[in-house]
Amino acid sequence: MFMRVDKLQANLPAPKAKDPNAAAALQELLGGKYGEMSTLGNYMFQSFNFRSKSKLRPFYSLVASITAEELGHVELVSNGVAMLANGPDGDDTGDGGDISGAPFEDMTDIRLAASFLSNGGGVTPVNSNGASWNNDFITTTGNVITDLLHNFHLECGARLHKLRVYETLTDPTGREVCGYLLVRGSVHAHSYALAIQKLTGVDLKKMLPTPNINLDRIPECQKYLDEGSHRRLYTFSPDDYQDMAGIWSNDEVALPGDPPGNLEVVRGMPDGGKIHQLAGVPCAFTPDYAPEEMYEIAAKLTKLV
Repeated sequence: MFMRVDKLQANLPAPKAKDPNAAAALQELLGGKYGEMSTLGNYMFQSFNFRSKSKLRPFYSLVASITAEELGHVELVSNGVAMLANGPDGDDTGDGGDISGAPFEDMTDIRLAASFLSNGGGVTPVNSNGASWNNDFITTTGNVITDLLHNFHLECGARLHKLRVYETLTDPTGREVCGYLLVRGSVHAHSYALAIQKLTGVDLKKMLPTPNINLDRIPECQKYLDEGSHRRLYTFSPDDYQDMAGIWSNDEVALPGDPPGNLEVVRGMPDGGKIHQLAGVPCAFTPDYAPEEMYEIAAKLTKLV
């Protein structure tokens, strides 16, 4: 089962301005072939289908714990997309609900018009062109080596994905999403390489990083490197999955090019950061044309807690 915490895995700075086209670019990291929906879907169903869990427990624990982290990555990217589409944090002062002057005329020129027309500036599992994410991106074979090798390939593809998206963005919100995910994706690629090495003796670590650019070249990665995030795997559980330490720590060290240090399994989850508030926009009917009644009802319900 999963536990939900009302935080993001990382702190995202508020966007400087509304930028729906930047939001569309970031969508690729959600619903693209190598996006977070794909990593989540692969690892989640591999963990559900995992054979011989009792005998191969460290390998199962590795995939299962990363599944939980990927669920948080879906949440992080989704929030980044919505923040860029909606602009800086709002105070819900509203716009009076006046729709007479075509207040969203500029939306006719954005890349993903449906993100506003259907979703009110929200996010759905599609790629940067609006094509739906689909089940064809999931591989779960029941063969542990095949699945782990696929996961290694998926994380290397995702790294390339993130670097390309990063190069299209200037807003700090989108770049922070990319920087955090580049560090954590490097951890996952490293972990799958170690798992394959334990099973086969093949040293896939020699292929990392792919593509060959060190994380310290990316400013938004630096603070995560400084705090040692590149050396940590989280259990996302108070008690379970700690046996993946046989793969991830066990005197293994950080990749060359990253700050040195031993790998460690951390019980629980990262401290995380706040979830930003998206302002209500009455003329877009979010949450509705006359939201004050909803706010009044919600305030009354909150007092009952």
